[in-house]
Amino acid sequence: MAGGAREVLTLQLGHFAGFVGAHWWNQQDAALREPAHAKETPEELCPDVLYRAGRTLHGQETYTPRLILMDLKGSLNSLKQEGGLYRDKQLDAAIAWQGKLTTHKEEPHPKNPYLQDLLSAEGALSSDGIWRTRSLPNGKGPTPLTTATSPKPLMPTEGSIRVWSDFLRVHLHPRSICMIQKYNHDGEAGRLEAFGQGERVLQEPRYLEELEDRLHFYVEECDYLQGFQVLCDLHDGFSGVGAKAAELLQDEYSGRGIIAWGLLPGPYALGEPRRNVYRLLNTAFGLARLSAHSSLVCPLSLGGSLGLRPEPAVHFPQLRYDAALPFHCSAILATALDTVTAPYRLRSSPVSMIHLAEMLNYSGKKVVTAGATIPFPLVPSQSLPDTLVQLGGATPWTSLSACGDPSGTHCFAQSVVLRGLDRACHTSSQLTPGTPLPSPLHACSTGEEVLALYLQQQQPRARSSAHLLLAPCKVAPPYPRLFSRLHQQGLVPDAAPTGPGT
Repeated sequence: MAGGAREVLTLQLGHFAGFVGAHWWNQQDAALREPAHAKETPEELCPDVLYRAGRTLHGQETYTPRLILMDLKGSLNSLKQEGGLYRDKQLDAAIAWQGKLTTHKEEPHPKNPYLQDLLSAEGALSSDGIWRTRSLPNGKGPTPLTTATSPKPLMPTEGSIRVWSDFLRVHLHPRSICMIQKYNHDGEAGRLEAFGQGERVLQEPRYLEELEDRLHFYVEECDYLQGFQVLCDLHDGFSGVGAKAAELLQDEYSGRGIIAWGLLPGPYALGEPRRNVYRLLNTAFGLARLSAHSSLVCPLSLGGSLGLRPEPAVHFPQLRYDAALPFHCSAILATALDTVTAPYRLRSSPVSMIHLAEMLNYSGKKVVTAGATIPFPLVPSQSLPDTLVQLGGATPWTSLSACGDPSGTHCFAQSVVLRGLDRACHTSSQLTPGTPLPSPLHACSTGEEVLALYLQQQQPRARSSAHLLLAPCKVAPPYPRLFSRLHQQGLVPDAAPTGPGT
């Protein structure tokens, strides 16, 4: 691990959190897989913040997410709970027992075709019990996923995606996955439906001790732990699991940052009244309890409302997605998360999780909202000042926190991250000498100044933190094909924007 990395430990609690997390780790993996011959981009984000270096039993180097995830029985499908990197057949064969044996064997779940191709492309378990992998150009992991007959990356189909493990393309450490065996993922019986059920899970010694053991394993190897990011389902019983986990983190690791992202799937349909009430109560209790034990809490959903009345899905003009598919909704939320968390993952920024939370807190109120514009509405012929001026008086991002119409609300503090814009378009360089400037933004000498001045104009009384990153967000397969019409560089090809989100 690189010296000085400010490590973050991620907790994923719940099945939809697993969907968002799978896309999140796939995007981190795609950034690590940047080919050596690609256009040089600065390494602005430090992967060691989220990843840990290790070795297998045979001395092979590994690079795996610093992650603890909890889900219900039946949610892994063919993914093994202990992973594949640390398997050792020699240890399996070393058990000597002279007594009578009875074998109970369950039929394995059929492996997703995408995962079969992934494993065959990355390596295999040889006859001597050693997992042999092929290395990336940067030495961090396996090769990009392709077949021998086609150089194009493989892509899972929406119909083949049933659980988040069907499209997770990174290897996990054996201590990452923690299964709650007393509740079922599928079926109508044995469901984790209520906040109180989730709280009681982490009151049982079995699960509490398992979580504490995994926390100690990851935390004790960190040099500069800055905190924890908790991705937690709010709509079901994992709301209670997240609340108890945050309470545990606050008690054992006081002084560290705890940023909780409360996740809900896309718009829902009014169905059984009991489940609608459960969803509402779980969300309310979860936000209240998470805010009591966290540094910052932010709900994230592509639904328009957290209440009992259904609202239309969030609309992005350049995205074509099915709001009923968790595979699509989670991809968008993971893309937003990959950007809004950038301030405490930068190599050079002094911002930590605690500093970010303190800046956004207002009078002790820890619940915040998030917004995004995906992609940013910049056309090839324009500069950043041109685009911001043409947006008019409203900011371009769309709310992702299901908090209704933001008009009339007041912003007290904000952290804004803009990424993926070439440095040449940060400022206006094509103005004729002697002509008046179209706006004060065109007089700025750097992109950071342009963004900071724009935020000051929009919210003059709000505390603002602005970051402009050159590296884009990577959306390589198995990220779904959501973008309708974009240039290869991610720019909008049609006419200049005329308003927010267009």
